[in-house]
Amino acid sequence: MQKLSLQKELTGNAYPGRGIVIGKTPNGKYAATAYFIMGRSENSRNRVFVENGEGIRTQAFDPSKLSDPSLIIYAPVRVLGNKTIVTNGDQTDTIYELMDKQQTFEQALRTREFEPDAPNYTPRISGIMHVENGEYNYAMSILKSNNGNPDACNRYTFAYSDPVAGEGHFIHTYMGDGNPLPSFEGEPKLVEMMDDMDAFAEMLWSSLNEDNKVSLFVRYIDIATGECKSRIINKNK
Repeated sequence: MQKLSLQKELTGNAYPGRGIVIGKTPNGKYAATAYFIMGRSENSRNRVFVENGEGIRTQAFDPSKLSDPSLIIYAPVRVLGNKTIVTNGDQTDTIYELMDKQQTFEQALRTREFEPDAPNYTPRISGIMHVENGEYNYAMSILKSNNGNPDACNRYTFAYSDPVAGEGHFIHTYMGDGNPLPSFEGEPKLVEMMDDMDAFAEMLWSSLNEDNKVSLFVRYIDIATGECKSRIINKNK
């Protein structure tokens, strides 16, 4: 698989929707992740990321304009011990709660399916990072309708047990803009990572479509110590 420029992937797509990037920095020091949200409607654009314990949650920027919170207000990032969970919906809580009961990432997601937002049937995308005793691995998942048919849910899990320095994987909800929105296809894209968290965040934010981007979260975890640093960028301020 050819390693892609994340910058080109984003600048070439006006509406990738919501996206998760997970990988390892070129210097091999950090487990890195990014999560971004975009929106076409006023309801979707009326959001910000806020810190919530060790994770984050979405919040209405202007509560008076919030019309339907069901699919837009959730905790995208939660931390369970040495595991960091990143998703595009309330399946973050499902993964957290069931893994806390000794179920696996994959088992937890078998209890969920794509979002009930006909006719798009937006895929649920999820990632999990495991950093412990200087070791790092991660997995990603997508739950999607069967080529637009909501009667069947197709479930895919991709596990990366020995991440290579400088490599990451990128999964997002939509192939591009459209009506209905076309679901992501294939396995997560192999992409380049960066050592500097702030430079990585700035590259991602500047590459997202100016009209549609809403919020971005980036976290780097020191693989040796488990210490983490994060950055949030919100369009609404």
